Amino acid sequence: MAKRETTKDKILNAAEALFAEHGFEQTSLRQITAEADVNLASVNYHFGSKKALIQAVMARYLEVLMPALNAEFDQLEPQAQFTTRDVFDCFREPLNALKKVRKGGPTIFLSLLGFAYADIQGHLRRYTMEHFGEVMHRLLALLHVANPNLSPADMFWRLHFVLGASVFAQVSGPALREIAAADFGESIAADQVVDRLIPFLAGGVDAPTA
Repeated sequence: MAKRETTKDKILNAAEALFAEHGFEQTSLRQITAEADVNLASVNYHFGSKKALIQAVMARYLEVLMPALNAEFDQLEPQAQFTTRDVFDCFREPLNALKKVRKGGPTIFLSLLGFAYADIQGHLRRYTMEHFGEVMHRLLALLHVANPNLSPADMFWRLHFVLGASVFAQVSGPALREIAAADFGESIAADQVVDRLIPFLAGGVDAPTA
């Protein structure tokens, strides 16, 4: 027997779909309540504010991604030598695991992440660092070990360019795969886009400074 969707789940699912399509700033609570077929009091009861609702939507993905990523770092960190590509390869399985949250989970998550930066959702950064700061600090530390010549400022810029390219590649993935098939006769599955993306991202981080 299928599990009945709770009011809280209705709100989360409606908010996630609208946020992923329109962004956080362009989505109102009124749109969310209409999509979920609930009243505003229900949103206030379960979440208290729009910011808390945004955090709850992201948490469903972060609570799967971050522990899995941390486990990958546990395997990588003891190695005597590793490269930027080795660090980025750690994201493969954790991102793939987001399919357990929802079909198309990796694409939805990266779309939400892109809007988090485009809409300047500073509270999400604070939430992420508060709950998963250890994993983020480990990521930075591993990348600095792989790139000892990069300054913290250089790493800041390059990681944000990495994020931008990752969001674009996932969100535009269906269109890119269609073009590759039409122009080059390549049949590429959604998961294989990551295989094309990771070497590009690693090369960008490893590039000599100007």
